[in-house]
Amino acid sequence: MLPYEACNLGSINLSMFVKDGLIDWEDLGQVVDTAVDFLDNVIDMNRYPLPQIEELVKGNRKIGLGVMGFSDLLFLMGIPYNSEEALDIGAKIMSFIDERSKERSQAIALERGSFPNFKKSIYKKKYKALRNATTTTIAPTGSISIITGCSSGVEPLFALSFVRTILDEQKLIEVHPIFKEIALSEGFYSDELMEKIAEEGTIHHMEEIPEHWRKVFVTAHDISPEWHIRMQAAFQQNGVDNAVSKTVNFPNEATRMDIAEVFKLAYQLGCKGVTVYRDGSRQMQVLSTGKTDSKAKEEDKANISPRTRPSVTYGRTEKIKTGCGSLYVTINEDENGLCELFARLGKSGGCASSQMDATSRLISLAMRAGVSTAAIIKHLRGIRCPSPAWTDSGVVLSCPDAIGLAIERYVKWRNNGNGENASDQVSANLPMAEVVNETATGESSMGACPECGGHMKHEDGCMTCIACGFSRCG
Repeated sequence: MLPYEACNLGSINLSMFVKDGLIDWEDLGQVVDTAVDFLDNVIDMNRYPLPQIEELVKGNRKIGLGVMGFSDLLFLMGIPYNSEEALDIGAKIMSFIDERSKERSQAIALERGSFPNFKKSIYKKKYKALRNATTTTIAPTGSISIITGCSSGVEPLFALSFVRTILDEQKLIEVHPIFKEIALSEGFYSDELMEKIAEEGTIHHMEEIPEHWRKVFVTAHDISPEWHIRMQAAFQQNGVDNAVSKTVNFPNEATRMDIAEVFKLAYQLGCKGVTVYRDGSRQMQVLSTGKTDSKAKEEDKANISPRTRPSVTYGRTEKIKTGCGSLYVTINEDENGLCELFARLGKSGGCASSQMDATSRLISLAMRAGVSTAAIIKHLRGIRCPSPAWTDSGVVLSCPDAIGLAIERYVKWRNNGNGENASDQVSANLPMAEVVNETATGESSMGACPECGGHMKHEDGCMTCIACGFSRCG
């Protein structure tokens, strides 16, 4: 559409025009006439938000009459979607609707006048008059097909029995009415079978269903991408002025090359646009089978997502002496438990500060992802660096050890009802002699200077800052 034009769409439910396995063309033609009249009147009755929109809409008077329920029509006619016969039926239907809609548009124009830009259009040599610059479009019809109880657009059925996610993520199992009616009449319907179909997402391998119906009731994932595109092209090339909404459904394991082939074929066959969707590629999708749902749950287990941080948290900050200086550890929680931790060395900057920031973020992420506090403490306590610190509560081996100690104290403080002397209830550290023996004696970098944040190193038997000259011995 052109800038400032507006969509004016309507869709005919094709499943309503199958009588005794055949299409009632006369009835369909009458509905096309009525639909063109209706959509054309909408242009005049509508109230437009901008004068530019009103000017262009009334200048071209485009309408978009389309279809839905095509898959249902094929079911009623006993024709598989992925067959040459289905392509022929689709092309014939759309060609009929396009020709009939143009005839009706011409008839209205002879009575009420052509669209104002008619003389500038490609139609001036073909028609005496024409009321609408375009008459046909195939829209997605997602919501209206649900309201009318038919399949959407020209799409194959997503599933015969499927899980629909509604408000508050509630899940409902739905069974296609035509399939259910045939299953009941032929005696192979059961609640257990419908649940199995919802779980599997296809019936092509189910021997309890007659082979003929397994071929007819194919679903989106039973159909190869090539057939999806060929069906879209059948409608596009035979009477759609604008574009055809069509989704090519891919299994979860589809590759980039698979998708590339679809775009190439769509281009070669003259489609104006194409949409692809890989099953399970989103954490939440509107339509899913039990198979997709279970795979999503497995992926969720493998890819744990942390809960969202609330706007307000509560906790406390503790000062702990470390070999790198005073470490301030803030631990906060929400209604679900511990949710975040901040750690900062007194005057440190540079690498020391950035490392503390990274450690804090990862610990916070683990807390909100549901990792147990005991596991976090276990992996932090006992980490050593060459600069241990001796406190009233024992030896603090490193900054990570201090963070683990702070979490341990916080948990005990909280569990004791903010009780007293929680800092005295910590687990024993390694013996001091063992710590001293394992302290490095080389001249490698030994953490951050408590005065300026620079690098510390052992020099002449003492730890000295190479930036400001601070010495632990002086």
